[in-house]
Amino acid sequence: MKKLLNTLYVTREQAYLSKDGQNVVITEDGVQIGRYPIHILNDIICFSYLGVSPALMRLCSENNVGISFLTPQGKFCGRVIGTENGNVLLRRQQYRMADSEESVGFVRNIIYAKGLNSKRILRRCLLDHKDKVNTTKLEENIAKIDGCLSKMKESDEKDTIRGYEGIVAKTYFDCFDELILQQKSDFYFNERSKRPPEDNVNSMLSLLYTLLAHDVGSALSAVGIDSYVGFMHTDRPGRMSMALDMMEELRGFMVDRTVLTMINLKIVKDNDFEKKESGAVLIKDSGRKKIIEYWQKRKQTEIVHPYLKEKVKIGLLPHVQSMLLNRYIRGDLESYPPFIIKE
Repeated sequence: MKKLLNTLYVTREQAYLSKDGQNVVITEDGVQIGRYPIHILNDIICFSYLGVSPALMRLCSENNVGISFLTPQGKFCGRVIGTENGNVLLRRQQYRMADSEESVGFVRNIIYAKGLNSKRILRRCLLDHKDKVNTTKLEENIAKIDGCLSKMKESDEKDTIRGYEGIVAKTYFDCFDELILQQKSDFYFNERSKRPPEDNVNSMLSLLYTLLAHDVGSALSAVGIDSYVGFMHTDRPGRMSMALDMMEELRGFMVDRTVLTMINLKIVKDNDFEKKESGAVLIKDSGRKKIIEYWQKRKQTEIVHPYLKEKVKIGLLPHVQSMLLNRYIRGDLESYPPFIIKE
């Protein structure tokens, strides 16, 4: 099994990254504030404005360490990677499947898994906190998701499946606020808002979805799959469509649960966010550090993978699912086995 290496998150806006031997050096105002051996790193995610030296880019490229650039608010700007892995035959088959209905089984499986995972998150809250939530609303929305899942099983058209995905997502988020049990006056959820996020919860979701997309994109590249050519999300310049495809089954388990846990355990507070006159809500440096620290900690937690029946760290789920997708594209697996939350 692949070893889960470290991801270096550079959250200081005025930090500059450079190379010294086989080390990544971080400086701020000319003062060294961090030094990390390249061999312990898998990725670097940089929230700073100043950037990275060309020498460090070369060092990272030679050691297959990806560098992603985000704004301090968490918006993805771009990514630098080294030599791509994989063979041309795998990618040709991926492109053939993307341009045909041959990939409809994959699309159906990932969206079915997303719906089932959403349903199980709602049901778990209903069972554990029946006295604190609107049980009628949760039960009705769970039943609505169930109905979509039943119809989805019979569908062989991508557009139809996309339609069910939209209904499932809307139904799930319609009662997401019920899952927030603490700090209700400061952390509430009315609807999904992205550009920009308009409340604390959406701000956390947007940041962690971006980080998950980075992890999935890195994992796909590592097993030779083109992260920019998806089976469900259409092609768009600069968009990692396959990474977005793969994220669908992982969003609820990896991101949504992380956000809810941090709020309900009061790890993040309202003073970790900044409200702008435009209505946008930004995460302060203090909040970003807390979120990333907890994100990294949770990725070290071990679970039993539902398909492999082996213990894996949560942080390796993007890599495991990418390997399974690789085998599906090559024809070694009859169908793609998505990640499904244990009930």
